[in-house]
Amino acid sequence: MVMEMEHPNPLCITDGLDTLATKVHLNLDADTLVQQTIARGQGSRSDTGALCIETGKFTGRSPKDRFIVKDGITENTVDWGEINIPIATEIFDRLLEKMRVFIRDRELWVRSCYAGADPKLRINVTVINTTPWANLFCHHLFLRPTPEELAGYQQEWVILQVPEFLADPSVDGTRQQNFSIINFSRKMILIGGTAYTGEMKKGIFSVLNFLLPHEHGVLPMHCSANEGKAGDVALFFGLSGTGKTTLSADAQRQLIGDDEHGWSDNTVFNFEGGCYAKCIDLSAEKEPEIFAAIKHPTLLENTRFFEGTNTVNYADASLTENTRAAYPISHIKNAKKISVGDTPKNIFFLTCDAFGVLPPIAKLTTAQAMYHFLSGYTAKVAGTEVGISEPQTTFSACFGKVFLPLHPTRYAELLGQKLEECPDVNVWLVNTGWTGGAYGTGRRISLRYTRAMVQAVVRGELAQQDFVPHPNFGVLVPQSCPDVPAEVLNPKDTWGDKTDYDRQAEMLAKLFMKNFEQYEAQANDAIKSASPQALNTVL
Repeated sequence: MVMEMEHPNPLCITDGLDTLATKVHLNLDADTLVQQTIARGQGSRSDTGALCIETGKFTGRSPKDRFIVKDGITENTVDWGEINIPIATEIFDRLLEKMRVFIRDRELWVRSCYAGADPKLRINVTVINTTPWANLFCHHLFLRPTPEELAGYQQEWVILQVPEFLADPSVDGTRQQNFSIINFSRKMILIGGTAYTGEMKKGIFSVLNFLLPHEHGVLPMHCSANEGKAGDVALFFGLSGTGKTTLSADAQRQLIGDDEHGWSDNTVFNFEGGCYAKCIDLSAEKEPEIFAAIKHPTLLENTRFFEGTNTVNYADASLTENTRAAYPISHIKNAKKISVGDTPKNIFFLTCDAFGVLPPIAKLTTAQAMYHFLSGYTAKVAGTEVGISEPQTTFSACFGKVFLPLHPTRYAELLGQKLEECPDVNVWLVNTGWTGGAYGTGRRISLRYTRAMVQAVVRGELAQQDFVPHPNFGVLVPQSCPDVPAEVLNPKDTWGDKTDYDRQAEMLAKLFMKNFEQYEAQANDAIKSASPQALNTVL
């Protein structure tokens, strides 16, 4: 469906925001958006047909400039703090009016789309952009209504993204010139001063993280999901560098989605209609599915060509290491046509433990699942960020703390409730990090073994093995696994110096306990009971 509306026909974007744009492009197809971007000198094609653009000053999200309007809906529900920064309704209204004036007589691209593949739980989202390529991103990442659905489309939420509009912090109440503000009463997100497209995607993810638990008892999840031939669904949670994309990509299983999902009473459903994949150092050998997906009309952000060519140099991080590819999920060959599956059969929490303490795989009780979900642990190692010379722990609640408007314990307790209601669901902690010693002395756990353990889980074989609790963490360690040597499964057995292992385990347990202190006052007794133990056996 393509509609062009010329001045002076007004476009009523939302109540109280009427513009007389020079030209409004409504629901343009992807081909047209690519052509318009190139015609305006805003992008170029790669040799695979992808549209390559640059997002300017901001090549990633700016969490310190993301606000939520504090009002009657949010005042006593949002977990206010450095993640959820409050802003007054008056400031939002003033910025909205300024943006309304700013976009008057400009060219706009407007898209009607939605988030949430479950028809009962979707929210309709109208997006207004000032560039065709930002609207192309929304075409790819949000779900696309059918012509029949468009005919009866009822607007709910609005995203107004105007990168050219800069706030004046001295009078507008923002920290900097850029901002992203969510208003739950007005059902609007204002984005200014930044062209980074991920702000739109994660803005709606934050909205769903508030609405779904609060209004529907649905657990929103920052995870990937796939489905086996028998309809068994697996979820993969993990922070950057833990192997989430690698392990969830399986030619024998259909991809439900790669990043954002909800778990309702009887379904797991994708929030999105596409993928937003990191592509630094991408290669056909390492990530064949993603590599093959980068074709027309994929949007490539902040990549560079090899000199004198239009071939993308995926190793070039001169603009940013956060280079991205946005494409419809249909670009993945084994993607499920309707991104909905049954209640999960297996859930994997992926961690890259650089201390070499955690077992390569372990089964979790419901209480332990809540605890480790709340912890969201991994470790950064030297080379991943400037200034890191030794392993550093990273804890991000629910594997996505920066997107959680409610207190993290709400999500952990909702996970526990889901697991109690579905006792056949198995939760696994998978360490894709080090064994036989910490980073620098030990070795990375073989990806071949990790894949074998995941495959044993989804085939239903690993759950039938004997398990022994880990001394410090209490997680249940299997004593055997098909296609994996038994000595690999118990991490202490892989260390030459067993006393040194005990010392490392004590230290990591204490780091978990220290991190948990911030949640202790609001965590229930079940979560508290799953805390690791510092046994003080090593001086």
